[in-house]
Amino acid sequence: MIEKMKKLTFLVTQKEYDGFIAGLREQGVVHVQQLKQGQTSPALQQALDTRLRYQQAIDYLDISLKAWGESPLPAPPLGEGQRAAEKDLVALIERRVSENGALPQRGSGEGALSFVEKLKAEEVSIRHEIDEAEKNVRKLEPWGNFSWESIKRIQQESGLQVYFYACSTKSFLAEWAEKYFATPVDEYQKRTYFLAFSNEEPDIKAERIELPDGTLEQYRQELAAAKEALQKNHDTTCQFARQYKEELVKGLKQAQGEIQLQQVELSDESIADGAVRLMVGWTLADKADELCKWLDEKQVFYELEDPAYEDDVPVKITNDGYTSLFEPILRMYSLPNYRDIDPSVFFAPFFMLFFGLCLGDGGYGLLVLLGGIYLALKGGNDDMKSYGRLGIWLGLATTVCGLLMGTVFGIDLTQQDWAILAPVKPYFLNDNGVGPIFGYSPMMVISVIIGLVQVLLGMVLKACKAWKNYGFGYAIGTFSWVVALLSAIALFGLPACGIELPVGLVYALYGIIGLSVIGIFLYNNPSAYKNPITGPLLNIGGGVWATYNMATGLLGDLLSYIRLFALGLTGGVLGGVFNTLAIDLTSSMPWFVRWLPMVLILLAGHGITFALSMISAFVHPMRLTFVEFFKNADFSGGGKEYTPFRVVKG
Repeated sequence: MIEKMKKLTFLVTQKEYDGFIAGLREQGVVHVQQLKQGQTSPALQQALDTRLRYQQAIDYLDISLKAWGESPLPAPPLGEGQRAAEKDLVALIERRVSENGALPQRGSGEGALSFVEKLKAEEVSIRHEIDEAEKNVRKLEPWGNFSWESIKRIQQESGLQVYFYACSTKSFLAEWAEKYFATPVDEYQKRTYFLAFSNEEPDIKAERIELPDGTLEQYRQELAAAKEALQKNHDTTCQFARQYKEELVKGLKQAQGEIQLQQVELSDESIADGAVRLMVGWTLADKADELCKWLDEKQVFYELEDPAYEDDVPVKITNDGYTSLFEPILRMYSLPNYRDIDPSVFFAPFFMLFFGLCLGDGGYGLLVLLGGIYLALKGGNDDMKSYGRLGIWLGLATTVCGLLMGTVFGIDLTQQDWAILAPVKPYFLNDNGVGPIFGYSPMMVISVIIGLVQVLLGMVLKACKAWKNYGFGYAIGTFSWVVALLSAIALFGLPACGIELPVGLVYALYGIIGLSVIGIFLYNNPSAYKNPITGPLLNIGGGVWATYNMATGLLGDLLSYIRLFALGLTGGVLGGVFNTLAIDLTSSMPWFVRWLPMVLILLAGHGITFALSMISAFVHPMRLTFVEFFKNADFSGGGKEYTPFRVVKG
């Protein structure tokens, strides 16, 4: 449900402005509208930069904990041992960060931020040292741990310069040894590394090697020392993350509050030569009386009114515990705008049903159900627990749909000679159970019927939206289509199912369809009747166009719902294929050996099937919701979320 909003216009003198802003922030119920879009200031940019620094620091700590896991120094419990634990941490950090050997004070987000940034900079520096040392080691390894002093002594005694070369082993020429005293030192990966001696650069067609100034042993020691320093850096980072991450989170929230404050201060307009500031805000209708009481006490001039149609009204949606679980799916598309009807409560049960039909296996539904229960109980935060509760509903829907379709872990229950299934076999919704309907698979027919129900519901919502925003006259055309379609279904569909209609009811249905046709062709655009001459012609033309779109669009929309049957069938068939493979491929093995390859085939096969089916079970219901349902419901979206200006608590 979209909460009703009230529009507030404030006029505040420059002298009272700072106190008014502080009080408005304490009230925490007004969404301030930006009157000057795109405005910025140095203070806002600084707050944005600070927020970015905090977020990057938190991400860095999270990545370090995930990558390095447990540190040699375990995280001490808070409480009486806190002081001793901090001393241990101080000692560890003092060994690594010479320029800042003391921990930041508790409650100092900026101090914690600076400390993390120093640790991060130190890690980057150490990694550069490791890269450089590894590069030098790779260059020197083929030549061994020689001393440059020995090379210089050889050059002095022989009067010749020493050159370092490498080439493929096949390309090494014996004449180089005769002419330049070329001496192979090592062969590595089909390359020969050799020395050459000459007064001037030799004429050798090989890669000339430039070696670093140090020795191999020296660079190996540097590499080992750098890796040890990196490990200590990460030990420090992990310990800091465990004890001081909360300081960064508080600092991030304070930075977000500062951003909001700066944005509010850029959201007004100065009038009367800067003496007065004009500000526009929005508040929930049920909060308006209390806010107005506070404004009256502060003697602030304001005007309270209902939103005009052209206003860009922020949106707050409130739903019950069940429907709110599906709000993240709605937000993947868009929030409704203020003139929309919140579709959450209408698409939630359909999405749950579509998911169950697409996954289509009672065993897989049980896995989703158990996973949802685990997340709902053990989830690390409220979002994870919410996703867990959503998983419970989706798992229940899949389990029920899978059992109705007669499939559990790829096993077709209608083909099993189990006594317990004998009474219910005729009721399974497949060709072996209920049997074909109108010559088609029962699930195919049911999928189309479900699609028709959702499409008609969307059309009803479209009419209700037009009624809400423009008046009942603008909803007549759409309501007429719904009534005409329902009447036609009753008139022609019921006899096709073997239900004979009374003659009086038949004539009544024909009359209802006739009245609906009048609404479709003569009242689909009431505003056109402002001109009494062209109005009827425009409405008739609009009715013809709407009839063409309905004839082509409705059929295409309903055909999309057949995929519910196809995807559910595919998952069950693929699971059954792996069951057959597990049995047939191991049939010749003795039972005490056979069980292991069977289990491996089943785990791998059903794992692949479950993963693919889960993707389909999310993607296609979203497509049906976002395309078919939202289109027929005339859902516009594009809503801006209601974010009241308030104190951000750390």
